[in-house]
Amino acid sequence: MTTLQKGDQAPSFSGLDQDGNAHRLSDYAGQKLIVFFYPKANTPGCTAEACDLRDHYETFKAQNYALLGVSADNAKAQSSFRNKFQFPFPLLADEDKSVIQAFGVWGPKKFMGKEYDGIHRTTFVIDEHGIIAEVITEVKTKEHANQLLK
Repeated sequence: MTTLQKGDQAPSFSGLDQDGNAHRLSDYAGQKLIVFFYPKANTPGCTAEACDLRDHYETFKAQNYALLGVSADNAKAQSSFRNKFQFPFPLLADEDKSVIQAFGVWGPKKFMGKEYDGIHRTTFVIDEHGIIAEVITEVKTKEHANQLLK
């Protein structure tokens, strides 16, 4: 689980999206940024979460938010996911887990009695100055936009 908290400086990161475009924290200076980490593209919970954010995208944009999804999927999987559901935001293909580890969302998980390492579904809201304004660890996949817009 992440050790980052509200008020911390967001980790400086750099990653490539589904089209091979680089994204860095510094690219979003002066804008609010929502970075949402999800376990795997095209799975039910991740699809529900990303579609909910997509459906509220114009509201986020109107409030000066940019959105960035991150998983350890490869660029091809991210591109397929983005195109299938017409997401208006980029999805980082963090195969080397550098962004995932910078935010501390990789670690042991349990599913159906089995323990394994994976991404903890976590969302970070970063303000215009690169400071973490909120950390959401109890993500409600079908209502995530409401959690963020409250």
